[in-house]
Amino acid sequence: MHAVTLDGFGEPDTMRWAQIPDLPDPGVGEVLIDVVAAGVNRADLLQRQGFYPPPPGASEIIGMECSGVIAQVGPGVRDWKPGDRVCALLSGGGYAERVLAPADQLLPVPEGLDLAVAAALPEVAATVWSNLVMRAGLHAGQLLLIHGGGSGIGTHAIQVAVHRGARVAVTAGSQYKLDRCKELGANILINYREEDFVATLGEFGGADVILDNMGAAYLGRNIETLADDGQLCVIGMQGGVKGEVNLGALLAKRGTIHATNLRRRPAAGRSSKAEIVAELRRHLWPLIADGTVIPVVHAELPVTEAAAAHRLLDSADTVGKVILRIDQA
Repeated sequence: MHAVTLDGFGEPDTMRWAQIPDLPDPGVGEVLIDVVAAGVNRADLLQRQGFYPPPPGASEIIGMECSGVIAQVGPGVRDWKPGDRVCALLSGGGYAERVLAPADQLLPVPEGLDLAVAAALPEVAATVWSNLVMRAGLHAGQLLLIHGGGSGIGTHAIQVAVHRGARVAVTAGSQYKLDRCKELGANILINYREEDFVATLGEFGGADVILDNMGAAYLGRNIETLADDGQLCVIGMQGGVKGEVNLGALLAKRGTIHATNLRRRPAAGRSSKAEIVAELRRHLWPLIADGTVIPVVHAELPVTEAAAAHRLLDSADTVGKVILRIDQA
């Protein structure tokens, strides 16, 4: 089989589409998937640079989500069969012709949804739902601030929040991205290059929930932006890993800070990937099936152009997800 391999860590051109040994048969509770497409995530860029190694025992191949067709099921798998169209949340291995995945981390591809486009869903859906719904309990009437509204996470989070009756504020670095966010339902649009989100949200009484991809760089300002009883959900560290917390300000607002990581969650049990995927299938997947929440895909590229896909994801003009077509290799 073929997969994207690395010629050392570094720039996008370190990635190569190369032949590697075939995968073994699926083990207990696993399925083997013929991959059609893989989603590209910011964590993939970090792994390529050597900053985000996979969890112990996971595939060293980049790729944390994919879509495709089940080729083989392992012992103990009862809810899936060869030929099923699925998308999967992975710990690694997505940039390849085939991947092994836990059966509990599969989701069916709804009828009418392009199989390749479905590769854009698992990572963003699991991140958004586990943070905004399962952790923060986002509900009607609340104000949600999303940093990076034009990202894959942001474009998905806007739609989920609107469906739940929340008002949505977003930050983005261009009018083009803000316009796209508005089309999806955001109603408070903040160009972070020109405006202070703290001042803007202050006019609305602060944000009840903040979904933050910046980490340390925004920590103090995010706390200042919280409404009373507000919740800050940190899901990324693009702005650094160490920041100073003003506990006095947090106490005065009865605020809460959550910091979560999806890739290193356990496969099963409390707060696991399996638990999140089950919630997605029960509550979010009907919204995917009826078109209430749609995957936003900026571009599809053949996997042989993985380097270009990584550069594109890093571009200021990209809105939504970038996916790699394995079947075009």
